[in-house]
Amino acid sequence: MALTGSLQGKNVLITGASSGLGQHFATTLGEAGASVVLAARRDSLLQETVAALRARGVNAHAVPLDVRDPASVTAAFDAATSAAGVIDVVINNAGITATTPALDISHDEWSRILDTNLTGCFTVAQQAARRLKAAGRGGTIVNVASILGQRVAGMLSHYAAAKAGLIQLTQALALEWARYRIRVNALSPGYIETDLNRDFFQTDAGKALIQRIPQRRLGQMSDLDGPLLLLCSDASAYMTGSVLTVDGGHLVSSL
Repeated sequence: MALTGSLQGKNVLITGASSGLGQHFATTLGEAGASVVLAARRDSLLQETVAALRARGVNAHAVPLDVRDPASVTAAFDAATSAAGVIDVVINNAGITATTPALDISHDEWSRILDTNLTGCFTVAQQAARRLKAAGRGGTIVNVASILGQRVAGMLSHYAAAKAGLIQLTQALALEWARYRIRVNALSPGYIETDLNRDFFQTDAGKALIQRIPQRRLGQMSDLDGPLLLLCSDASAYMTGSVLTVDGGHLVSSL
């Protein structure tokens, strides 16, 4: 088998694709030859990205999706299958966060973070796996975790717990679904520069955090392209239950 990151002939669903990493992932995978289905709650932003991708020759579609609602997940897969065919690859990227001391986290805030970042990922993965099993074909699920699921930082206890759970869920699903030729892996980014955090990393606190990264720089979204293509393509055919960390060495920095 040739070692290639090509996704020609693959149908990919990306959750949380209206902005940030999800939007970038859709572009990366579309340019690698995949038909991409962008899914998120903000439909207007999805349509803008789909139009831009189609202008670049990418076969792109948009479907509304709220990962916290099982009925919405089912409807999104129905629409995605109708538009692109059976989904071969799922990027479980939808996620939210909040910076709150553990003593001040409300039950509603805790539930919102866990429902989106963990339960929602399970609902999407389960729906994808059921359809792949019924179709008698293998597939790939990539859960977007975080180094905060492997080590912790202050005021992010709910987010860290959700991402740690997602990593464990990745391994559990990989074990159960290997018999169906469904691979489940996790991509675990470190601090990646996006529109949402760019201003923070210009502050003294942000600059100090960057100095704790062994490479002394933030990751760029493009730094995730190679690892993402590896996990989505047949180049990683013997990988399942793996956690691929992309963090500039942050996890191995000294305590």
